[in-house]
Formats: sequence, structure tokens, C-alpha cells
Amino acid sequence: MNVDRTAVLTVGGRSYRHLPLDRVLRPAELDEVPYAIRVLLENVARRTPEALADVVARVRAGSGACEVPVRPNRIMLHDTTCLPALADFAAMRDCVAELGGDPQGLQPSVPVDLTVDHSVIVEEYGRPDAVERNLLIDFRRNGERYEMVKWAEKSVDNFRVVPPGTGIIHQVNMEALARVVWQDDDAEGAPLLYPDVLVATDSHTPMINALGVVGWGVGGLEGQAAMLGEPVTIPFPEVVGVRLTGRLRQGVGATDLALTLTELLRATGVVNKFVEFCGDGVTTLGWAARAAVSNMAPEYGATCVFFPYDEETAGYLRLSGRDEEHVAVVDAYLTAQGLKRTDDRPVPRYDQLLDLDLATVEPSVAGPHLPHQRLPLSQVPESFRTVQQAPARTVDAFPDELPAGPVAIAAITSCTNTANPALIVQAALLARRAAAAGLSAKPWVKTSLSPGSQVVEKYLRASGLLPDLEATGFHIVGFGCMTCIGNSGPLHPELERLAEDGAVEPVAVLSGNRNFAGRVNPRIGHSYLASPPLVVAYALAGSVLHDFDDEPLGTDATGRPVLLKDLWPSDEEVAACVAEFVRPEMFRDNASRIRQGTQAWRDIEAPRSTRFPWHAESTYVRRPPHLTGLAARAEDRLRIDRARILLRLGDDVTTDHISPAGAIPARSAAGSWLTERGVARRDLNQYSTRRSNHEVMLRGAFSNAAVVNRLLDSTPPGGHAHSADGTRVLPVHEAAPTYREAGWDLVVVAGRNYGAGSSRDWAAKAQALLGVRAVIAESYERIHRSNLIGMGVLPVEFEEGDTASSYPFTAAQQLSFDGLDTLTVGTNRVTLHLRDADTGAETTVPLRLRIFSRQELHYLRHGGILPYVVRRALGTA
Repeated sequence: MNVDRTAVLTVGGRSYRHLPLDRVLRPAELDEVPYAIRVLLENVARRTPEALADVVARVRAGSGACEVPVRPNRIMLHDTTCLPALADFAAMRDCVAELGGDPQGLQPSVPVDLTVDHSVIVEEYGRPDAVERNLLIDFRRNGERYEMVKWAEKSVDNFRVVPPGTGIIHQVNMEALARVVWQDDDAEGAPLLYPDVLVATDSHTPMINALGVVGWGVGGLEGQAAMLGEPVTIPFPEVVGVRLTGRLRQGVGATDLALTLTELLRATGVVNKFVEFCGDGVTTLGWAARAAVSNMAPEYGATCVFFPYDEETAGYLRLSGRDEEHVAVVDAYLTAQGLKRTDDRPVPRYDQLLDLDLATVEPSVAGPHLPHQRLPLSQVPESFRTVQQAPARTVDAFPDELPAGPVAIAAITSCTNTANPALIVQAALLARRAAAAGLSAKPWVKTSLSPGSQVVEKYLRASGLLPDLEATGFHIVGFGCMTCIGNSGPLHPELERLAEDGAVEPVAVLSGNRNFAGRVNPRIGHSYLASPPLVVAYALAGSVLHDFDDEPLGTDATGRPVLLKDLWPSDEEVAACVAEFVRPEMFRDNASRIRQGTQAWRDIEAPRSTRFPWHAESTYVRRPPHLTGLAARAEDRLRIDRARILLRLGDDVTTDHISPAGAIPARSAAGSWLTERGVARRDLNQYSTRRSNHEVMLRGAFSNAAVVNRLLDSTPPGGHAHSADGTRVLPVHEAAPTYREAGWDLVVVAGRNYGAGSSRDWAAKAQALLGVRAVIAESYERIHRSNLIGMGVLPVEFEEGDTASSYPFTAAQQLSFDGLDTLTVGTNRVTLHLRDADTGAETTVPLRLRIFSRQELHYLRHGGILPYVVRRALGTA
């Protein structure tokens, strides 16, 4: 397809060039295309024009299969995905050098921003200096990791760092890094405008979709490939439109809307799809409500959750300190391209259209195990009574009786809700009234406030509200993910003891985005997602069984009972406070300093060198085994003729189950390995911070207490499997090598939604390094499926309507696959043969293996993304 490459747009007397979309499609056609797809069209037309004809044909047809090669203009990483990515990157340079190539040639082709936000832990809380103390602990524990980051900053092109203690990746992106419209010089040196398109190695990247920026989460492996110039190729997405009408009622906030939509869209089924909002109800939603809804995308499985650019977006750009000249360019360009939404523009044609009246949304929480388990606030006690057993009890350490369902953690945390000034101010005003009534958090509750941006502290101090939060127990403990990612630290010592003994069942309430069993804290199996003001309310109540409608939170100085409704501020009071104290200069000042870091950060030293200096005794950073001894040319990786089943798992196995992120228990296999090498128990740290050490990560694989291997009659908590000879039941990391030594490949069998949750590539790396060659599941979450392919593991599916329970899977069966030698892009039919080792009886299982692009086929044939990238650098791919 021939497209005139650029046209001229004049803004404020300055000329810019751009590729006009009305030369890709006729204006009437363009009006029918979802806004997010229009952005992808521009990207393909400008960056991969050879693919444009197929994409345009798919748009016009309205159905069918088509590859969309997306080339992002930037990549974002956080530290727990970046460190293993940097270890892989350094090992790839080693491979290239060892095979006779030039390692210096491996460089990012687009800007890469790392935000260090996933490492700091809530060790100290309830004190004014908690931020400084937690950050000092973080630097002491993670200094070796940060040295590698500093090496990359000095030795890798296009690599920039937002240091520890600054904020959360997605909030930093919204406030400072995202441009909405990007500007580069074209071949003639003229300024060229185009939409901001990114990918990031965190599943909650779609938060930026709230600003009309197309971006989504990818696994670390796919992110590395994109850094090095590989396209992020996706199948042309189905787009689900959500038409919003009306407006939210008084007292109903962004969290309530986000949880309502999470329930609706998970039930609808939007995995691998784009979701786009339309209707005049969109105009009534502020930028922060849109951000909360977009942030929750992975909790209902969507790739992208798009709010097109409009006047509200422009207002946020001004509020967050972007200069007026840039806002004018953004507005003019997106208007010219048909990318600005107004209520009078035609509604695009969607593959499916849902309706939601905003007036029907009610105050909600989600729990006790999954983000889409939305509950009206009044139903929370009953939801916990169905699972809890431990009654109230007297505990000497506490002045009051410890109730049933004690709230052990109450955390205002995460990018989802701390980006929202209205919610933070609402929580603070509630805390002010509670403190005035003499109420504070119960003594067994570990309280914390970990904003995603230092701007939050600025407006809380300016408004005088921070002391009120502190009076109820909510001191700022750090600027990072913290509790939301599982860095909650230990519980109150007495609750730690009681929980370990099974005497109580502690509960967490957090303003985060995930509540999988054991994620927030290994002692906590039940967690509820709630808005920041409700987090404060639960801290005051002390129990998840509290009835907020009728049961008082306490009494004031006069003895009058205080109910939650007495403390709840009005929407008008919140809005007035936000309007007065949340100011553009706060954002501008913060943006100007986001790369400075503390003195401790500036003091870290690291070498400038093409190849990274590995240390053989390191307990944090080791050369990864999947990039050691790599052959210059690919071997045949697609044959599986002799395999056994390692694990037979159920539905909703998350990446937390496969590869944990939280604290490393001292008694665990990983904890023992570390203590044997002289690591103090207080410094075992998190699995997430040791992802650059395969020895630790393999010992943590499938060790989550909720993992149940259905091939076994009974097991201790955590993943176990038969040894190859069937004589022993061992932890997974010990069982798997017995199969490799006997010459067997391994297979994992699972149910629905395999790999839901975080984008962590180690969930795929662990399986590959254990010897797993294929997973057979009913369905996969998008990022984990991509990560499996990135490690050369086949994500095979049962046929539609078929399940694992239809077949007699056992640990003794011998498996082989037919159909792997003729794979093509599309849906491939594969036959699994199950042979009983004792009787010789054989069962055949019809399966399918969907391959979305030629890139995926390349990766599988090379044993993964990284070997392919190395061989491409050598010219042998």
C-alpha cells in the first residue's frame, strides 16, 4: 500500500510533520475504527509499512486473522523484572563474544526507563522516620543488585534510571515520562509527531491507557527482545466497547467503579482483547478514575483498556506540569488525526458492546482471594465467615480482645489508588475526623501508607492532612509498591506467632490490585481490596467481620458511639481540598528530580564495561544457565517423543503459585540455600529481589502452599512430585532433576487461566529450567503464554469444551506428541499419546497449539527469544 509518508501540521507558528491517518483509511472508514486501533494503524504505517496492506484489509473486513507488528517508541522496566533482564542481557553479550561476535553491538534501539520500585519492604511503620529507615534497609540488602543497575546505566545505551524511593513505575509514567504525543526528527531533520506507544515489563502497564496512550504489559523476555529491535507482534485484537452512561453517585468512588468493571469484564471474557470506553458517561469520569479502571486490566485479562484522549486528558497534562506548548501540540495533532474523543463524535464499531450505568455502581470491596470477587461492603463479613474458623480470643499483648477475622495489615498502597488525589484526600479527611473523636488503628493492625509518587506527600503536607493520617497509624513508609507486591514485611510479632500456630486467621485489607492467597504476606490467606478510606476504616475496626452500617467504630470523648457514616467526608469537601492543594508546581518539581535519588544511591559505584563482571559467589546475581554454552545455530526444539507429567494442577494457577515474589522463609529450600552461604536470616529478602539467581528461584518454584499436585494422594503444603522411578515424593525442584537424569522431558497439565497475575518471566523460566517442554492447559493468561514461548515452552491447549479431567493422567504415563514438526502461524492440531507404562494401553488426546505470529514460531524453533536474538546478532538465526 502506498501512503504519502508525511504531511505538515502548524501549531503556534511552528511546523511539524506527521503521517496522516486519513491517507491510510477514508475519513468515514476511520470513524468506525476504535481509537486504540487507529493508534496501531499509525504505528504500522510509519514503522512497518510492508505489513500495512494486511492490517488495513483486516480493518475493512471486520473479522479474520492478521498479525500486527507493533514497534514501541519506548520500553519501561521495574527492578524485579529489570534485574533478571539485565542478567540475561549481560549473558547474551557473553554468548555473542564467546561465539565470535561483537558484544558491544547488542544495544537497546529505543529508550528504556527503569523505575526501582519493587524492592523496598514495610519493615518499619507507625513512626515519622519510617521512610528513611526502610530505604536504608533496602540499600543494605540490595546494594549488589543496584550495582548491576549502575553498571547498565554506564554501559548500556538508551538506558535511564528512576532511583529507589521515588515512586511506582506506572505513576511515574503518568506524571512524568508519558508524552501522549512523541516527537523525533525525521530523515530531513524536521520534527515528526506520532502517538506515544510503549510496552513495559509489568502487567499493570495499561494504567497509561487512561491518557490515550497505547501501552500494555509484556514479559521480561518479550521486553528484552523489543529493546533490541524485535517487533512486539500481536494478533489483530478484538475490541470490546464499554458504553458508560450517567454518573457515579455521592460517596461512590474510583475503586468501586474499578472493582465493578473487573467483575463485569472477567465474567464477559476479555482475555487477549482490547477494551475501549465510549458514551457520555466517560466525560463525567476524572483522569484518576480512568487510571484506576485501566490499571486493573490484567485482573480481567485485557491487553489494553483505552480511554481516548479528550479535554479531561488535556487538563491532566496541565495539572501534572506539562508545559502549555506541548499540550497545544498534543491537542492539535490528536485532533488532526481523529484521535480526540468528544461526545458528538461517532461511536466506533466494536466487536462487542457492553453497557454500564454509572449510577448503579455501589461501594465495594473484592475478596477474599481474587480481584474479580466483588462484594458490596455489607457482604464482607459473611464472605469471611464461610472460610474462617478461629474465634475471638484474649491475648496478653493487646488491651482489647483479639476479634475473629483480625485485620493484620491495613495498607494504603499501589499505583491503582494512590495516584488518585480524591481517594487519598478522602482517606485523610476520614482520618482527621477519627482522630478528633479519639479513634486510631487497633494495636494488632500493621498500618502503612506507601504512595506511588512523592507528589502525594507534598499535597498531604500542604493541606495539613498528613498528621491526621499519622494520628490514626498511617505514616508514610516508602514510595513504592510495597504491600501490594507482597513486600509487607512481618506482621505484629504476636500475630506472627498465632498465625504460625494456626490459632488465628489474619486478614489483609489494602488499596491494591491483587489479593491472591499468600501474595500480600505468606501468613495471610485472605485479603480484601478496598478504597483508601475503607482501608482506614478497617484499621479502626480491627476486624473484617465489622458491620459498618450498625456497629460503631468506638466512642468519642463524650461516650457517643461513632459510626463510619459519621466520619465519611462529602464529595464536595474532598473536591474543594483537591482543588486547593493539588497544584501543577508539585508535579513539575517532582519531575525535575526523579532521576537524582538519595545520597545512598549516588554513592553506589559500578564499572563501565561491555561485559558484566560476574561474581561466582554472589547470592543475588549469577550468569543464567539458559544462556550458558549456547550453540551458534538452532537445534530441533519442537520434538517431544519421550516425556512424563511432573504436575497436574487445577484452575486459576497464578504466577505467584509458580514463582513466588514474597518473603523467603528461613525454613524453605531457598532460605536454607542462602543461610548455608552465610546470609543472615534478617537479610533473606524477597524472591522478587533474587530473581537474578537461578539457584534461589528454582528452589522457590511451585513452593506456594496453595499448590496442589493432583497426581499425588496427599502432600505437605507446596508443590511436590513423584521422582522418575516413582519411589519417592519430593519437592518439585528435587523431583525434576530425576527425570532429566533418566532422559525424560517434562509436561505440566493444568486447568483454566493458567499463569494469571503478574508478568514475571521467572514463572516461565522456572518451568523451562526444571525441564518442562510443554504445558497443557484449558486456557492461558496472555503474558504467561508469551513468556512460555519466550523460553521455548509449548503452551498447548485442550480443544474447546475439553478439560484435563476427561483423561486419565497419571505420573507413570509416557507421553509423546504428533504434529509439532509442521507448525505454522494459526491454530495447529496436535495429538498427545498417553501410554500406560504397565499395560501398554494408549489414550490419544486431541490438542491445539495456537501460534500468533511468525516471531513466535522463530522463538519456539530456537528454544526461546534470547537464543534467537543472540543468533540474529551473529547472523545465524
